Amino acid sequence: MAVGGDGFTTERDTFGRLLADREVWRQAASIPAAGELTARWLEGRSEYQPGTFAPGFDDETRSIAVELAELNRNGLFTKESQPGVLAEEHTQRAYVTGFCSVVSVAALLDLSGRTGLVTVAHAPGEASQAAIPVTLRDGEVVTVLGSSEGPVGEDQLRDWSEEANDNLALLLAESWYVEIFDPVWGRNGALWPAVLGALTGDEPAVSVPSHRAPGG
Repeated sequence: MAVGGDGFTTERDTFGRLLADREVWRQAASIPAAGELTARWLEGRSEYQPGTFAPGFDDETRSIAVELAELNRNGLFTKESQPGVLAEEHTQRAYVTGFCSVVSVAALLDLSGRTGLVTVAHAPGEASQAAIPVTLRDGEVVTVLGSSEGPVGEDQLRDWSEEANDNLALLLAESWYVEIFDPVWGRNGALWPAVLGALTGDEPAVSVPSHRAPGG
């Protein structure tokens, strides 16, 4: 086992993730704890994130990493996200998904009810067959939202246990899972402050103009 000058192991797993950073996930047993560790990863202060099989995040996430770190520190343990993109052959709606408490779910549903942003909420163990397009490439749908991503099955529970710990796996299986997106294709400035405001109770105004899907 390689040990650095600070006394911590520098050993990495087969994905290049730092095993010393993995150890702190063994103690994370709450959504705030998982959110804080995710925020540190997004800030480049950790090289291990459960379910991400690389020591760091991709270039696409870099443009929204600061915003995601704030969400993680305010009650939303994020799982997936993407910025809004509007290009000739590739268009995206900005979105974020994650686990949260029932109190945060209520705030995010209220956000959806008062603005043009959309929140899809899944109760613990709930599955969905909805398919809402959020990414188009050459006119073809390549990413959809609406299907529950919660760790409700044995395989998902085992994965979370192995990547983090048993207590967090069980907690996430009993948590609400939300998917929030901006219906305006390509827009990247409205979703992040609105979601943060809903979580903190300091919500900015959000207006969504009429719009058409690319090519519509």
